Amino acid sequence: EVQLVESGGGLVQAGGSLRLSCAVSGFTYADYAVGWFRQAPGKEREAVSCISSSDGSTYYADSVKGRFTISSDNPKNTVYLQMNDLKPEDTAVYYCNLRRWSTATTYWGRGTQVTVSS
Repeated sequence: EVQLVESGGGLVQAGGSLRLSCAVSGFTYADYAVGWFRQAPGKEREAVSCISSSDGSTYYADSVKGRFTISSDNPKNTVYLQMNDLKPEDTAVYYCNLRRWSTATTYWGRGTQVTVSS
């Protein structure tokens, strides 16, 4: 069974930093990407960042470029999202997502709350 477990969320003041972790277990294929999505109250879920297993290429939403950094620790099967210079508009539930390229199968974590106070 594939499981994605997020951690690292919390309450932080504007300008502060948090590091989210996504621990992946039960997935044994090599063709995938892991990403972070977020959903604020009353808004649709949006993509924040992702990293590809094939070449380590990354994607960032314009709203987080220069502030967030995604990275992976393959031996630990963990993907991180370092979030710096946080803003109140970053407040949301952050979800980890794994998508297998060849089958388009997608897995989601349960999410972790990030709250940025002004």
